[in-house]
Amino acid sequence: MEFTLQVGQKRGKLAAPFMVGKELLIKAWEHMCTTRAMAKTYEDNRPITKYVHSTSKGHEAIQLATGYLLKNIDYAYPYYRDESMLIGMGMQPYELMLQLLAKADDPFSGGRTYYSHPSLNRPDKPKMPHQSSATGMQAIPATGAAHGLKYQEQQGLLKGLEKPIVLCSLGDGSVTEGEVAEAFQMAVLHELPILYLVQDNDWGISASGDEMRAMDAFDYALGFKGMRRMRIHGTDMVQCYEDMEKAIRFVRENRAPMLVHAKVPLLGHHTSGVRSEWYRDDLPEHEKNDPFPKLKKLLLDLAETEESLENIRLECEARVLQDFEKAKNAADPTPDSLYLHEFAPTPVLEEKGVREPAGKEPIMMVDAALFAVNEILKKHPEALLYGQDVGIRLGGVFREAATLAEKYGKSRVFNTPIQEAYIVGSTQGMSAVGCKPIVEIQFADYIWTGVNQLVVELSKSCYLTMGKYPVASVIRVPTGAYGGGGPYHSGTVESSILQIKGIKVVYPSNAADMKGLLKAAFYDPNPVVIFEHKGIYWSKMPGTEPAKCAEPDEDYVVPLGKARIALEADSKMVENGESVAVITYGMGVYWAMSAAKKFPGQIEILDLRSLNPCDDEAIYSQAKKHGKVLVLTEETLHNSFAEAIAGRISRECFQQLDAPVQTMGSANLPAIPLNMGLEAEMLPNAEKVVKILEELLNW
Repeated sequence: MEFTLQVGQKRGKLAAPFMVGKELLIKAWEHMCTTRAMAKTYEDNRPITKYVHSTSKGHEAIQLATGYLLKNIDYAYPYYRDESMLIGMGMQPYELMLQLLAKADDPFSGGRTYYSHPSLNRPDKPKMPHQSSATGMQAIPATGAAHGLKYQEQQGLLKGLEKPIVLCSLGDGSVTEGEVAEAFQMAVLHELPILYLVQDNDWGISASGDEMRAMDAFDYALGFKGMRRMRIHGTDMVQCYEDMEKAIRFVRENRAPMLVHAKVPLLGHHTSGVRSEWYRDDLPEHEKNDPFPKLKKLLLDLAETEESLENIRLECEARVLQDFEKAKNAADPTPDSLYLHEFAPTPVLEEKGVREPAGKEPIMMVDAALFAVNEILKKHPEALLYGQDVGIRLGGVFREAATLAEKYGKSRVFNTPIQEAYIVGSTQGMSAVGCKPIVEIQFADYIWTGVNQLVVELSKSCYLTMGKYPVASVIRVPTGAYGGGGPYHSGTVESSILQIKGIKVVYPSNAADMKGLLKAAFYDPNPVVIFEHKGIYWSKMPGTEPAKCAEPDEDYVVPLGKARIALEADSKMVENGESVAVITYGMGVYWAMSAAKKFPGQIEILDLRSLNPCDDEAIYSQAKKHGKVLVLTEETLHNSFAEAIAGRISRECFQQLDAPVQTMGSANLPAIPLNMGLEAEMLPNAEKVVKILEELLNW
């Protein structure tokens, strides 16, 4: 049943009974004095605190209360103003200063990311996966983490007497992001154990609340049926603690989402780089709600003395200054540390298992993928599969997930809304809590709304957390043009995705590699995008019959980054200088194979299989062996991955080349036309490949 908790009644001077004891209030005073001293120290040392940062001045009460109440079993996704929350969790000022000054011993990122962008995996504190600076983006990974916890509960995989929750902290301005709506939708749809804490200070950099939104987050959340809501005064330490305790207990016990809207003042600059004096005329009004004097008055009413409180403040200030001096003198990262933790190490380093078992009938590539996922789900209870239309009724628009929902249940194989951002970004949170998601983007043309999460959250997580939180994520993307798919179902986009560092990209061209690469991608602890050409799925296109292979055994894996010779040239032709190497992948393999029939023994085809990591050694070996090279792709050619390979070959193999490296791809146009005649004109094909091979052989 929907209900709303809206609190904030006036309290008497000593309203009783207090849930909050005096001891906790003294601790809050100490921590608030500490964060105020930190903010002042940073401001007084602007030439030293040169990296852009924010502070929590004005937000301390709600943040400290939250930090005190979270448990070490919980997962927290703070945002960049949440330094008081981190102090409340037990982080030390010195540790935060190491991050502020980008020092080597910064416990979050080793000097790689901004202040108060935590990533922590300590047994005595809440787990904090990678935090980005893209406001609102953390809502999807955080909701994915809650989704992963819910799944583990359903499967009996969650150990321990107490159940963890997820805390997602947001500024009110970020709630207008569309990706926050996707997160809220999934939280209520699946009843996930997540608490969204929205700190509303009425500013988004220099834009005021009335400029940015038609309603605040509390009113906005009413549109998400099943989202419990609470509105509190975020500057009253007692109310913050009592009401956050209620909210956290509700989520923990009921395993359902809740949103807390806390009204707070912004008493400092937006950031050190966007200063309040440039545009703020409302600081006196905000200062009326300063939590610092409120807490002091409460403690004085509880019989603390001015002297005792001032002594605490001075002690905190002295410690902050001491820590700051120590942090200033701490070591910077060494230059060679730059290259650490791009990826987490993969266990799949060589081809294993049986590729062609005796007595096995050839299967289509789409079935190889289905069988691989089935074997993964059967063997690994932490694995789950989701995306648009992959669930029980259809099993994927290409039937690539047929029967899986019936076998493994709707909580494990399920449909998502049309939310590519959630499909991609949720895998970060899923992975952080120990799940291993396999997800699908229905067509490559639709990947763009998920690229934000791929870039901001998945690709940077391992690198910016110094290896603490790699993202184990398999993202399947049907791709490619054939048979009049038209401009929104035919795209090939690998070059754009390959520009994103920190992810791996593979592109199988046959059933055996489909199974072997998908298995290797699953066991890889990093994000892997698998492009799967729709035209090869069923081997319906002319020349693609060889894509059918005997199904490899269950243990078969293909290491990412290892190319394969798909067609070998005659050694005598090679010795006589009468051969050409074709470097390609996906559908290009079959265009090249069909074209090669015109030149018996003269064409050698290297199927890359993996685009990142890319087997440059095999590429250069082919170039040096044959002296003539064609790099073939289905993508539009200009500024493509294919042209990048050609450039590398020209640089590394210049002395061994007998002709300029040639490239071929689709015409450089914005979209694949629906008309099949125009489609054929735009795409490469075997006949076009024949012409360029003739030119190379006759060079």
